[in-house]
Amino acid sequence: MMECLINPQRRERQPVISGTVLLCITPNEAMALSKLAKDQGWQPRRMYPTSLWAREQEGGGALYGPAMGAPMAVMALEQLIALGGQRFVVYGSCGALSATMSIGDVLLPTWAVSQEGTSRHYPVANSPKVSPHFVEDLLHSLGNQGFKPMSGGVWTTDAPYRERRESIRRYQGLGVKAVDMELSALLAVASFRKVELAAVMVVSDLLNGEKWQPGFGSAVFKRAIHAVGRAVFNYCGSGNHE
Repeated sequence: MMECLINPQRRERQPVISGTVLLCITPNEAMALSKLAKDQGWQPRRMYPTSLWAREQEGGGALYGPAMGAPMAVMALEQLIALGGQRFVVYGSCGALSATMSIGDVLLPTWAVSQEGTSRHYPVANSPKVSPHFVEDLLHSLGNQGFKPMSGGVWTTDAPYRERRESIRRYQGLGVKAVDMELSALLAVASFRKVELAAVMVVSDLLNGEKWQPGFGSAVFKRAIHAVGRAVFNYCGSGNHE
């Protein structure tokens, strides 16, 4: 492996984290879950450029976000690994490509197609996939709380304003369920650094018809993103899946 000039590392006075780390992608949910962490006695920690929250006890879990877009999300993941993180759940939203999905539905991705520019800098032998252990455990946990998550592939792109109809049709034909901006890069890093990673996404908009249907401001999406976020936060802080 060729040596890099800059390497992620834990700096003086930064914490050592353990347990399952929740990496929150979107700003609104990162803010809401940070408030929840504060209310439950989690402690704020140093980590530029935004908030890291961690529990005091060993294996207690941690929360970081927001980290939108593949480059920022990868920088956050690299630093969290340097602080000791070994198991990560990524939480965010996605656009639905599958005709069977609606606003507010929950997706647990199992693989990703890369159309972003970050993952190519992390050479791995095989196409990286989500940790099966986490998918099974999260499906069980969310199912017990009344959610009905789906699973499948995700198309990751840097350019949401360049999502062409022909690309959408091609990925639909490959069985891809949704589109996001981070997952394939995060999976590449997880494989390269040999850590476990899974993801939970809530459908925020639809690209499965003739016209784009945004649902970011809808009551259905807001209820789902907050309810699922709380469930995933509790999962990461439970310590029952070490």
